[in-house]
Amino acid sequence: MSFPRFSLPIICTVCLAATAFAQQPGEPPVDNDFVQRQFGSNCSLINLPPLKADLNGDGVEDIVIPARCTSPMMDQAEQNYFVVDPYNAFFGYGNPRITTQFSTEDPDRRGFSLLIIHGTGADAWHTSSPKAKFMIVNLPFKTVYVKRLGLKKKEHMAIYIDETGGDAMTSVLFWDGKKYRYQPMGSNLE
Repeated sequence: MSFPRFSLPIICTVCLAATAFAQQPGEPPVDNDFVQRQFGSNCSLINLPPLKADLNGDGVEDIVIPARCTSPMMDQAEQNYFVVDPYNAFFGYGNPRITTQFSTEDPDRRGFSLLIIHGTGADAWHTSSPKAKFMIVNLPFKTVYVKRLGLKKKEHMAIYIDETGGDAMTSVLFWDGKKYRYQPMGSNLE
């Protein structure tokens, strides 16, 4: 069996193209350093790409960063973000001081969170003082993507989630003007 031979410059170009997920010139890279400056040292990236969209409808780009945060409440006051649990709030009790202590079905996924930065001004989400920052905890996500959602004759950008678990649920997370809300959409009939 023979393998094709590639030159080093071609391989490096392919690697660089794969890692630059539509990063605009002048934007800071979304890496562990960026995440830890915004949300504290207990957060690190996982292997899902960040997503950019205007989630709160103010005309300024926001960002959603899938990450693992070991102690969500620890850096909340110092880093000026809100820890919220819309998933458990939908099912009855969403106090993150208590729900962050719940165990997960898969221990490897413990601490998975969505970090959301609402941008402001010309610098959008990468400004030194964003409009708001949120850490969404306890969402059982496998994949995350951003699409339009129609609600009450209006369209909003929303975060769609393919959930973990045997029933393969799809759900949506959206900004209602005051807070993030979770809504199950049903199973995908695979």
